[in-house]
Amino acid sequence: MMVGKRMFVVGAVLALAAFPLLSGTFGVDLVTKIMIFAILALSLELLVGMTGLVCFGQSALFGLAGYAAVRLSPESDSASMWWLLPASVGVSGLYALFMGALSLRTRGVYFIMVTLAFAQMAYYVVHDTPLGGGTDGIYLYFKPTLAIGGWTIVDLDKPLPFYYLVLAFLVAVFAKLALLARSRFGRALAGIHANEQRMRAAGFSTYPYKLAAFALSGCIAGVAGFLFAVKDGFVNPELLSWHLSGSVLIMIILGGLGHLRGAVLGAFAFTLLQELFQSEAVFGSFAKHWHLGLGATIIACVALLPQGLIGVPAQVRRRLFGEGAK
Repeated sequence: MMVGKRMFVVGAVLALAAFPLLSGTFGVDLVTKIMIFAILALSLELLVGMTGLVCFGQSALFGLAGYAAVRLSPESDSASMWWLLPASVGVSGLYALFMGALSLRTRGVYFIMVTLAFAQMAYYVVHDTPLGGGTDGIYLYFKPTLAIGGWTIVDLDKPLPFYYLVLAFLVAVFAKLALLARSRFGRALAGIHANEQRMRAAGFSTYPYKLAAFALSGCIAGVAGFLFAVKDGFVNPELLSWHLSGSVLIMIILGGLGHLRGAVLGAFAFTLLQELFQSEAVFGSFAKHWHLGLGATIIACVALLPQGLIGVPAQVRRRLFGEGAK
């Protein structure tokens, strides 16, 4: 079973690596955006699927890194990605640390509402102050450079090199979280998810573990936010809206909670479904009401696939070979 999972991951990476050879500019741009959202979904999977913390503030961590990338970039020249990326991720990580330090003192629905409140605070700061350019947002006039000694490693102005850079980040984040899940820290998070009271009774102080997971999740969301700002060369307050947090939560539920592969699969499924229902070539004038079609499809998926898309093979095997089929 483990070999099958690894083969699936390797096959998916190879398919993504080969995709630009078979696709045009639009396809490369779309899949680049989806991979960035997949990184964001993985950051939330760390909280929800691995730790059991349903967070509604992920969009703030994503958007703040994007705004930091634009604000820290000079308007007359390109910044070096070697310092701009860590600085942008640091902004998200620090805000996650601050948000987690306070919100983790609450539980259940109160925790959800506190994280939502933190996200809305960040949203209104960039929406209502000159810092974020208001509703118009702000532009990244020069994309950062990734070079060593004057030699450019990746030209971020070109879609294809940037595509492979995003793919490299996605693979790195996925691998990091997969290793973390098998570590002592990851097993502690799994124990907290299963039964936090029992973990405390066993002598674990769960608060530091949850805070560390929250901060790490913020840093990963910051990576996604940085890449999104560089991709579009533009950020606006919608990146911090609660709608995005809800969308990312739907992604990991649609893909299958508790599985890193599910988070990536859910990001692809959700974004492609959104593109499909927004297509006037397919749905004509109904495309203006794409929320209805997308919502109905997600409801059907949740009702028919309780384990998410990642559980489809097991569900098919059970139907074909019986209830106990593995």
